[in-house]
Amino acid sequence: MSDWITVAKAGEIASGACKVVDVDGVLIATFNIDGEYYAIEDVCTHDGGLLTGGKIDCGVVVCPRHGARFCIKTGEALTAPAYEPTATFPVRVEGDEIQVRDDRWD
Repeated sequence: MSDWITVAKAGEIASGACKVVDVDGVLIATFNIDGEYYAIEDVCTHDGGLLTGGKIDCGVVVCPRHGARFCIKTGEALTAPAYEPTATFPVRVEGDEIQVRDDRWD
């Protein structure tokens, strides 16, 4: 996917919350952190499970199974048992639409 895909309407994702959308087989979690939007792949690099469902706190999402913490802004794995980052995606707001794109293969 290299085209911009609408994942939500502006205002649909509350501050401190996220919305997950399947985009061409990739689960993308889009977060609202203090009015700024960030998108990461909804996958814990420790075991391949979903990150969403875990606690979101101060720009960090906590894996609900084993407690690995990931920076929502950068995808960086902050604590064990995860050591590899999760993918991040560019986000833009066009009009009232929040859009993401997977630029990993461009």
